[in-house]
Amino acid sequence: MIQLLKLAMRDLLRNRRRSFFSALGLGAGLALLLLMAAVVQGEFGGSLDAAIRLQSGHVQIRAKTYDENKTSLAWEDLVATPNQIASQIAALAPVQAATPRLFASGILAVRDQSIGVRIIGLDPSSAASAPYRDGLIGGAFLTADDRQGILIGKPLADKAGLKAGDQIQLSVNTSNGDVDQQAFTVRGIYSTRTPGFDEGTIFMPLAKAQAITQAGDHASTIFVLLKNRDETDAVVQAIQAGPYQIKTWQQMNSVVTDTEKLSQGYMVMLYLIVLAITATVIVNTLIMAVFERTREIGILAAIGMKARSLMAMFFVESGILAVGGIIMGLVLGGVLVAYATTVGFYIGNVGATGLTLGETIYARLNISDAITLTALAFVITLLAGLYPALIAARMEPVHALRGGD
Repeated sequence: MIQLLKLAMRDLLRNRRRSFFSALGLGAGLALLLLMAAVVQGEFGGSLDAAIRLQSGHVQIRAKTYDENKTSLAWEDLVATPNQIASQIAALAPVQAATPRLFASGILAVRDQSIGVRIIGLDPSSAASAPYRDGLIGGAFLTADDRQGILIGKPLADKAGLKAGDQIQLSVNTSNGDVDQQAFTVRGIYSTRTPGFDEGTIFMPLAKAQAITQAGDHASTIFVLLKNRDETDAVVQAIQAGPYQIKTWQQMNSVVTDTEKLSQGYMVMLYLIVLAITATVIVNTLIMAVFERTREIGILAAIGMKARSLMAMFFVESGILAVGGIIMGLVLGGVLVAYATTVGFYIGNVGATGLTLGETIYARLNISDAITLTALAFVITLLAGLYPALIAARMEPVHALRGGD
């Protein structure tokens, strides 16, 4: 084996530039795949995290007849005495926060503009409201006893030309099917860096939302955040739901999880295509080496080197190119992934049905993905050496000694 390694190294170093660029081609392909895997994981992981943090939570308690697509405000479709139920759930050890929320649809009118919005009544002091409290970029945050204030997102403020302190008219659907219109003051402007969410969502205190919608002591859902989402099943089993249904983050974000699974299948095909293209560089390099060393191969065969040893020599050469290319790919890919992880790729307000996308995508590279892609690159490169190795092993010594003529 040592002798084969020496022969392989000597042969590769005969044309250092060609060997280097062959390994670099493999390295560039691996680096590209690492970046792609990290960006895809970051995109879907970030979308899921944002959806849980902003919209679904880890668990929700709802009325069995509640239809979120219709934003029903009928009392039979809502959760009664929501504060009492939320307090009981919040007492569970794995729960970070449990708070009632009331959803309604409305129309915001300012000057000559009318904009459809989603209204969320929440408890301003709850830990679940932290994304909006921490994302405040102008004005003041809501208080529980505020009866005239609302919180709007920056994209909506920019679109309507609003700032903190401005007056607006808000028309809201009520539980009896009527529409109530009242004047409100923009208390503050927030940004969660998720334009699709911020542009269409406004907040008001839960008590005010219950009053304007005539929902009484009811809420659309009990929004539950956990300290660790792996404890979701345990929390679901511990909750005494009674007449209500329990929805988990997997059920509420099925579009994200299903799309991620589908994309993984396409990504595997793309990985194989990219590696196959880079493997052709290795194949071309080794085939050129075979024809350049035809006489040498003939001499080795004439002095007794067996066909399997000739094949092994070219497999060792492809292995060396693979190791060199993988090292360069890991270094280059590490730099690219580090950049995409810290700086990210700004995409702005890109809408996608069912996905809560932030304005910037940050990469996330799983160790398992890096190991899988590295192993796949190594195996495919070794397989790329099979054809040149067979050519060398099948050469007739006499024919090879004549230089293949």
